[in-house]
Amino acid sequence: MATDSHSQHRRRFLQATGVTLLAGLAGCSGDGDDADQTTDAGTTASGGTKYSIGMADALTGSLSAFGERNQRGKEMALEDVNDVGVKDGTLDIIVEDTQSESQQGVSAAQKLINQNEVPLMIGAVGSGVSTAIHTSVIQDSDVVQISQNSTSPELTKYPDLLRICPGGVGQAKVIAETIAEDGHDSVAIAWVNNDYGQGITDSFTEQFDGEIAYNNPHDQGQSSYSNVITSMNDSGADAWLFVTYQSEFAQMAQEAYDLGVVDAENWYGGDSVRGEVLEQVPEGTINGMKAVEPSAPITEDNYKEFASRFEDEYGDQPTSWATYTYDAVVTAALAIEAADEFTGTALSEVVRDVTRPEGEKVTSYSDAKAILEDGGSPSDVDYQGVSGPIDLDENGDPRPFLQVFTVEDHEFVRSTLKKA
Repeated sequence: MATDSHSQHRRRFLQATGVTLLAGLAGCSGDGDDADQTTDAGTTASGGTKYSIGMADALTGSLSAFGERNQRGKEMALEDVNDVGVKDGTLDIIVEDTQSESQQGVSAAQKLINQNEVPLMIGAVGSGVSTAIHTSVIQDSDVVQISQNSTSPELTKYPDLLRICPGGVGQAKVIAETIAEDGHDSVAIAWVNNDYGQGITDSFTEQFDGEIAYNNPHDQGQSSYSNVITSMNDSGADAWLFVTYQSEFAQMAQEAYDLGVVDAENWYGGDSVRGEVLEQVPEGTINGMKAVEPSAPITEDNYKEFASRFEDEYGDQPTSWATYTYDAVVTAALAIEAADEFTGTALSEVVRDVTRPEGEKVTSYSDAKAILEDGGSPSDVDYQGVSGPIDLDENGDPRPFLQVFTVEDHEFVRSTLKKA
């Protein structure tokens, strides 16, 4: 655990900024086995050290589908890390629920940092939730934050807010290129009214050379989006772009079907429209639609091994989001292994270095740990994750891989892998 001086610093900082713990906060307990509970600060009953970090994840709410994938990736990473250990002990992750909302995300982060005193926190899914956590709780503290899933370009403005998944500028570029390559020169854009929706949309409009015929936000959870669909249709645009979430997009697709204005071969989407959508719309409704999302390097051996294990465990292929969470956990574990002490200050000094291209390329936690145990420095390690080369830059952003999916026979099928 963190030293007493660092713990006191965190408490003083949180009190000074008016942090309060909310009564009745929803969340999960730590993931350690009951038989090996902490008996002293960071010490397990079996005598080893338990290095506890935090995770703010969308276990409930509109982004809970992402949270479920994240938890699966987290569990697989914990298994791999704890098979060989971290320093003289094991890694433990205390999970709190953001409920997919900024206010609850801040409350979750406050609990993890003020009560559990974690020096590193993984979180969150939604870009607005991640930035709210950072600006309200993390910024100017000594805690390291690594977002597992947030893609908004806004996060680049906060260089100490690290993320494993690529930012939205690259995603917007690939969407713009794909729409232009398909011969469209005018676009109607419907985007969810938050940091994610606005960030992707702003980047897209800067990079698309054609006409923006419609460009308006919508709120989450509306009872109907028929006005959005009607306005997009009335705009006369060649192509429609949806930068929204799965439930909102599914409702829009259903209402477009009901209104008889579906032309899905001219429909495009950002990363958050793919997932549990096809089950919610009539079969064949959106055949031909294309969606762009951050992608893992599916041809690499370490990804193939991860995907095979994932399918054996969960009966399904992993999404990119599960790989990002896996790599967030491994990156955190490597930072702990490499740091001189288990404090946020020490972890922040090495967390980027263990992913940078100057080091020896390794594709597993165990191989990276071996370099560090053999006297190697953090910069001697270049961890190549199951989500691809991470290479966290000065803005806390990784190298982007993007995958284009096309709906064929009512299934999203991988079509093109691109680097932004």
